[in-house]
Amino acid sequence: MVTAAVLGIGILGIEVPDGRPVFLVALAVHVGAGLTCVVSGALAATARKRPGRHPRAGTVYVCGLAVLFATATVLAVLRWSHDWHLFLIGCVAFGLGAAGWWIRRHRWRNWLRWHGAAMPGSYIALLTGFYVDNGPQLPLWNRLPHWSFWFLPAAVGIPLTWRALVGNHALAPQRRSATGDADVPPSP
Repeated sequence: MVTAAVLGIGILGIEVPDGRPVFLVALAVHVGAGLTCVVSGALAATARKRPGRHPRAGTVYVCGLAVLFATATVLAVLRWSHDWHLFLIGCVAFGLGAAGWWIRRHRWRNWLRWHGAAMPGSYIALLTGFYVDNGPQLPLWNRLPHWSFWFLPAAVGIPLTWRALVGNHALAPQRRSATGDADVPPSP
């Protein structure tokens, strides 16, 4: 028997599929973490790739992504038959984000291209999860076919990522720095 607490509720015109307190608290934290990721990810992406705003915003992004993944796990467990696919998208987003952060920290050979592909890939997965889950309720997006929620973030994000990798010389042949610690793009 389904109790009234499990039935969906409407909040600000958006249908929330579960009214249980655990779900609602996890969802509130999830939304806050998602907004943090969207803003910090955009700041990191638009910042010059040097010490300062880029790594600070990237660190905030990865921390927000960890919270987002934890809450997504709770939400998916509570509604597994409906949300398992969102959990898988969350695994991809968190996995790529964590790998990109780790690669930047350890700076192995060709680290710039790996970091520069993993972090935007994480952001694309983040936006894909958002649109797959919420697209049908968003103005204008609700007019698009369902498959577009899965592919539009990648269709926009992959060319932008390619442009950034080329612009930051991440795809150019690498050489060792004077200290031998990291790969450095060739001088122009």
